[in-house]
Amino acid sequence: MPLGIAASDRKLLLIGGSLLVLMLAASVILSPPGDQLNSPVPSTYSTESAGAQAAYLLLSQLHYPVRRWEESPTELLPTSTGILLILAEPMQFPSAKERKALADFVQGGGHVLFTGPSIGAFFSDVDVSPTPPDPGWKSFTPSIPSHIARGAAHVTIQPQAYWGRLNESQLVLYGEGDSAVIVTWNVGHGQVLWWAGSTPLSNAGITRQQNLAFFLNSVARWSSAHPYQIDWDEYFHGQRSSLWSYFGKTSLVWGIFQLGVLAAAVLFSFSRRSGPVYLPAGDTRLSPLEFVDTLGGLYERAGAASSAVSISYLRLRSLLIRQLGLPSKTPDAELGQAAEQRLGWKNQGIADLLQRAEACSRMDKLSPREALSLVQKLEQLTARLSPRAPSGREKN
Repeated sequence: MPLGIAASDRKLLLIGGSLLVLMLAASVILSPPGDQLNSPVPSTYSTESAGAQAAYLLLSQLHYPVRRWEESPTELLPTSTGILLILAEPMQFPSAKERKALADFVQGGGHVLFTGPSIGAFFSDVDVSPTPPDPGWKSFTPSIPSHIARGAAHVTIQPQAYWGRLNESQLVLYGEGDSAVIVTWNVGHGQVLWWAGSTPLSNAGITRQQNLAFFLNSVARWSSAHPYQIDWDEYFHGQRSSLWSYFGKTSLVWGIFQLGVLAAAVLFSFSRRSGPVYLPAGDTRLSPLEFVDTLGGLYERAGAASSAVSISYLRLRSLLIRQLGLPSKTPDAELGQAAEQRLGWKNQGIADLLQRAEACSRMDKLSPREALSLVQKLEQLTARLSPRAPSGREKN
């Protein structure tokens, strides 16, 4: 016959349940709006053809320090020599205070990549043609040699506008005459790079011809060994800080957390007294270390040190090919060079390590000491390619 609930326990249960309902209601009301995936603008949240989610995720996978910027330009530091702000076809215009903040940001050493025809609303001394050109896809070649054009002899753009009159500090990088589509100029200690359209960073356009190389050149920091901190603007796409993020800066979050802990304690104490009783599970006689010792003994007696090297070598090679998007038959030297250039593993001898491991995996007799050293190095690199939890700084 089931036991009845004591009046004191019933009261605690009702209080805990009420607090839980209040917390759920608050989370629903204060949660930020959902992602605008159907936006026609090049937003990092959009998976449409005009969106820029692919470019944003690519930078993250290539270990570029990139984040979505949903704050006002007034939050930018005036002396930011290592920051690149991407303004991809902003939908909204800045206020006078925000426009001044952008000017101070560039004057102090910040860099800006701006795409689209509305640059005149953000920066002074610009001249963009008021008549929109033919919106078709067009291919342009560099007008002068530059680091932006390295590996990008052609760039395909849907131009939203052409540049007009140039001043003494502005330089055309792609296009010529009345069809200049890529222009750059220095402002104080910083620099502004303008694209006539967002095609090279859009989901549909990043794979066109050499657009990917052009995009990566545009966000690379050629004057320093350290990459830019890339702030990809979503503020002017309408993604503003939500009410929940505002409360996150106050003590309300901690108050809700404390109420949650109290409710959990009440429910736990009730369940401990009212739940079924289970016997504790006995300790197993099989130890994981016994399995490891047994397996190691088998390898030692068989003299199969080269097999252990082969397993680690093939696993690292498979992960590198998948991460870099290269053919499965890519030589080790080429694979190691690509890893050093694209994953930021500079001067680590990846190619030599892969070639040495491949040679040792074919040897009939390999010393355990040399095999252990190779396996450790290969596993250390493999761990750096293993999937990790998303960064807490990114908001999705």
